[in-house]
Amino acid sequence: MRIKGVFERTLPISRYADPSIPSGGLDTSAVAVVTDQICDGEPIIGYGFSSIGRFGQRGLIRDRFAPRLMSAGKPLIDPDTGLLDPYRAWDAMMKGEKPGGHGERSVAVGTLDMAIWDACAKAAELPLFRYIQKTLATTDEIKPVPVYAGGGYYFSENDTLHLRDEMEGFLAAGFTHAKIKVGAKSIEEDIERIEVALDVLGEGPCLAIDAIYSYTLEEVLKAGTEFERFGLWWFEDICDPLDFDTIAAATAAYKPPIAAGEAQFSLPDARNLIKYSQLRANHDILLFDIAHCYGLPEYLGIIKMAEGLGWDRSSFYPHGGHLFTLHAVAALGLGGAELNPHNFQPFGGLTDDAVIDNGYALPPELPGIGFEGRKDLFQVFHDLVRDNS
Repeated sequence: MRIKGVFERTLPISRYADPSIPSGGLDTSAVAVVTDQICDGEPIIGYGFSSIGRFGQRGLIRDRFAPRLMSAGKPLIDPDTGLLDPYRAWDAMMKGEKPGGHGERSVAVGTLDMAIWDACAKAAELPLFRYIQKTLATTDEIKPVPVYAGGGYYFSENDTLHLRDEMEGFLAAGFTHAKIKVGAKSIEEDIERIEVALDVLGEGPCLAIDAIYSYTLEEVLKAGTEFERFGLWWFEDICDPLDFDTIAAATAAYKPPIAAGEAQFSLPDARNLIKYSQLRANHDILLFDIAHCYGLPEYLGIIKMAEGLGWDRSSFYPHGGHLFTLHAVAALGLGGAELNPHNFQPFGGLTDDAVIDNGYALPPELPGIGFEGRKDLFQVFHDLVRDNS
């Protein structure tokens, strides 16, 4: 089983379901890794994308990492199975890379890594979560995964009315927990948003808030004082992700959980965040995005490192909001998964026939990640391959 082609296309994505609302210029890279392995008369193709929240990685993928995969040849193959090995593929992509300076090369590698895992699981005729367990030699029972709805972005008009509708839609879809944005308006306006969301979702730790790195030290301490009375599920991305001093000050002052890690892209960065931000093991939440952290091999290293520092896997809620993340959470026994039911389409969310049952979901039993079960998303990948064939 060898790689015959690697195709990439960078596409715009929006935070909003309404196409009339400006998207903010965000995009992502979709990739297809075409192999020579034939199944049902067609080549096995792995699909992936650059998760959500950064930007597409066209140059790095096309000029640096895809050529390494294409030129590696036989060393990518598991000699016992004759199939592509995702760990050998990862090593090939990282050959010659220097430590440090992670930037967003980690996203380029993680994008291709997602597609390779998809292809490998398809070749093994397994859904990804079962294939991950096979590679790790685990047989843990797969249980329904706790999931929450990501969203709650600001609307330019009638913000709280739209927010209430959105939260009601989440409940109707089967979610019990959700996350909304704060930090872009006054604390008083954000308190109103929190109150609206809680009025729909109910009291207790069912609502997380995400400040998208917006606060200074003084601002986060003031906001934390105001928000603490709500008993929020967690308070996310409170300041610049490398401002460990401010995060540490917040963890000392704010009693409910703080969530961090979405913008840490490697094992050393994750270690520094945990150690120097004074995050509280098994109280605070770790949000590392698998695709942004060089992919699954590096993410497994992050989990092992955190466990060595006293953290439980239940503290991991990987950022992303899509099918790949759900598979990983199910296979690795992590705390839960974010889902994007209506934003960042067509990449966010689950298969078209997925069911959210009282805040829980299972990954699909389709071979690989199951992108084929999302009609609009699979069309994106289909067009990518067709246009390069």
